[in-house]
Amino acid sequence: MKLATLDDGTRDGRLLVVSRDGSRASAVPAIAATLQDALDAWPSTEPALRAVSEELNAGRCATAEELDATRLHSPLPRAYEWIDGSAYINHIVLVRKARGAEPPETLESVPLVYQGGSGTFLRPFEPIAHYSEEFGVDFEAEIAVITDDVPMGTRAGDAAKHVRLVMLANDVSLRQLIPAELKLGFGFFVSKPSTAFSPFAVTPDELGESWRDGRLHLPLVTTLNGERFGDPDAGEAMHFSFHDLIAHVTQTRRLTAGTIIGSGTVSNEDRSRGSSCLAERRMLELIDGGEVRTPFLRFGDRVEIEMLDRSGRSIFGRIAQTLIRAERR
Repeated sequence: MKLATLDDGTRDGRLLVVSRDGSRASAVPAIAATLQDALDAWPSTEPALRAVSEELNAGRCATAEELDATRLHSPLPRAYEWIDGSAYINHIVLVRKARGAEPPETLESVPLVYQGGSGTFLRPFEPIAHYSEEFGVDFEAEIAVITDDVPMGTRAGDAAKHVRLVMLANDVSLRQLIPAELKLGFGFFVSKPSTAFSPFAVTPDELGESWRDGRLHLPLVTTLNGERFGDPDAGEAMHFSFHDLIAHVTQTRRLTAGTIIGSGTVSNEDRSRGSSCLAERRMLELIDGGEVRTPFLRFGDRVEIEMLDRSGRSIFGRIAQTLIRAERR
């Protein structure tokens, strides 16, 4: 089942059920007005939403309309919680090296996570607006999941039943602001602005055999200004699964329905697969040739993030964003 949120001018948008090919959709106000409403009552809303999905895919849905993906918001335009992990060890090692820091001793045993701002997510086609290129604006292509209510103390082996939806993310970073902020010893915030998510969020069963063991085993494709930047496999090098991340963050708290958990930047050791962020490529250039050649994003640069199934069909739709100069108020 594929879901989306229409940007109708309200804070939380309007929930849509979307056809498998992404071409048609139906609003479902009698079932749930918003995706958060659906998640809050998932045991009762999920069967009804799935029935609409089946009608859409069979061409029998009387309320179906052509879908313009550029009118969509991120599936959750805002969320109660946005927790981003760093589940790809190759990424951790390279990015830490880029800022002169050593990986933690617990690199392979304890997941890294931070709590991001979740009140204002970007739309999947919304420009990334910042005041200066000197901030070091970078994209980060990720996988993310949305959970239901998760009890405190949930174990990894029990976490699968709490993953309700899967989507993609562009977790924007301001790389030149990160080191000074981390030196304060109080985590990311100013250097981690609003994130954008893919137009569509899908239930795990929609992914078939590509979704297993809490990982999504497909390439995540990122292009920069129309040229392929990277297509690393999102499953093979994910050291900590989403189940591991859920178990880690629920050690001391429960999660509410609508919590988003990110994988961190998808990264493979195989350099032929490219990268999912600029910081990685810059570090590899420094290692190989002693100097950085790739700049961070410039105004007018356009990044696109997408994942295709094994038949070449887009699963989550495309995140497509251009960096623009923000106006000071």
